Amino acid sequence: MSDNIQSINWFPGHMRKALNETSENLKKVDAVYETCDARIPFSSRNPELDKLVGNKPRVVILNKADLADPVQTDKWIAYFKSKGIAAVPLEANRKKGLEKLYAVTEELCGDIIERAKAKGMNGRTIKVLVVGVPNTGKSTLINGIAGRKAAVTGNKPGVTRNVKWIRTDGKLDLMDMPGVLWPKIATKRSQLVLTATGAIKSEITDNVEVSYETCNLLWKLYPKLMAERYNIDEDFLDGQCDEYDRFLAMGKGRGCLMSGGRIDEERFARLLLDDLRSGRIGRITLESPDKPQS
Repeated sequence: MSDNIQSINWFPGHMRKALNETSENLKKVDAVYETCDARIPFSSRNPELDKLVGNKPRVVILNKADLADPVQTDKWIAYFKSKGIAAVPLEANRKKGLEKLYAVTEELCGDIIERAKAKGMNGRTIKVLVVGVPNTGKSTLINGIAGRKAAVTGNKPGVTRNVKWIRTDGKLDLMDMPGVLWPKIATKRSQLVLTATGAIKSEITDNVEVSYETCNLLWKLYPKLMAERYNIDEDFLDGQCDEYDRFLAMGKGRGCLMSGGRIDEERFARLLLDDLRSGRIGRITLESPDKPQS
């Protein structure tokens, strides 16, 4: 991984405030939904939440599962299970996976429901705190459960800013928290994949540098998908080619040309990152539970 990716100031004051409030808000809920991006389940989880949540019933939601490699998603579900954490793949934008999420929630909160019934409180709702790093589909999930536009959504980080309760017609009451990152990213690789998938605002990064490093990572993991998407010769599949020459060939393959036949690197950088975020390259996962940090 290149050391040229710039250091990013990506922990604004409202995130510190939200993180500080999380501990207090946990006392008001029965369970926690933690959204993460199914393509980067390691880097898109806030490590500080493990300390805060403790033994509170929790479901890790592998959102955007339709964009992720299904083989790797299954591996991640097994990985979380081995850690004693329930994980559910979800496509929040299509409301696909919600029934499984409800079933897992009822199972985790069974004791709470039974105690309420013993006190004559039939139909007691389960109060759930919804947390996650920016741009992991947290607000889309809430709207899917509520059956209405109860939370503001957007294809960029930092949309939700205030804590709010959202009532639903079902068995859940949701507390929506702002997307919370953490003060320091553990590795350059985590910083890269968070930026590439959109958790960090693109305005504060060097698009060409991020795209170039992302391109190299994608080529290492899914060379055939990359060769097909960017119309480059199979000669690049032998692993001996220069990485920069390959990057330029991909730009040429997608028609990102300027006068004189030069490659428009900025244009191609934006195109590649948009392709990744929208799933046009294919179903891709950038982290494996076997080696989550590499």
